[in-house]
Amino acid sequence: SHEAVDFYHHYKEDIALFAEMGFKTFRTSINWTRIFPNGWETEPNEKGLEFYDRVFDCCKKHGIEPLVTISHYELPYALVEKYNGWASRELIEFYMNYCKAIFERYKDKVKYWLTFNEINCIKHHLFVSAGIVEENCENIEQKRWQSAHHQFVASAQAIIYAHAHYPQFKMGCMLAYGQSYAMTCDPDDQLANQQGMNEHNWYCGDVHVRGEYPYFAKRLWKELGVEIRMEPEDAETLKKGVVDF
Repeated sequence: SHEAVDFYHHYKEDIALFAEMGFKTFRTSINWTRIFPNGWETEPNEKGLEFYDRVFDCCKKHGIEPLVTISHYELPYALVEKYNGWASRELIEFYMNYCKAIFERYKDKVKYWLTFNEINCIKHHLFVSAGIVEENCENIEQKRWQSAHHQFVASAQAIIYAHAHYPQFKMGCMLAYGQSYAMTCDPDDQLANQQGMNEHNWYCGDVHVRGEYPYFAKRLWKELGVEIRMEPEDAETLKKGVVDF
């Protein structure tokens, strides 16, 4: 409904202002749909790639290190319509195709990468985080946690590929963490608050950092009536695809 900051047309002056303020790192995101508009194209959109070339070159000019998020709530809508977003395991292949294109293009311009923005927010906004239309789901919790698994595997595959082909890359994860307070000082309320706030963050963080689901995952799935479908190779993929930072 409005242009907001309009970074596309003002990135040069914006980055110059960052430098004037003494910033040494600029966290930004690549828009998946600018590179692969439908998500399944075999060749990337050159115009989209050129835009980020200019952005990263501008950062270098001002002595600013780009910290790039690969997927940041911009899933190509065609993948929503055809596959119901990350509910489908097929999105892992499309994501990897996207990663390979941008890794190769920006291998000399970007060192630090984040695979997904606030991956734990899939708990709070299913469409924004995973491109899943809730009205199309018979079992929303099943779709939610299965989609998270697909994103974990995609993240791990991207990290494994990056480490194998671009050893200079540092691959990280991004979690949203909000503070909350128990209703009272009663130990039961304190424990309930800790469980409610921390377990989901640990759930996502452990997979990224430790390469496996946390100890309480099976109990959580049982409570929610969820059964995570995994391929035989997934456990090894998650173990190998841990983050650097």
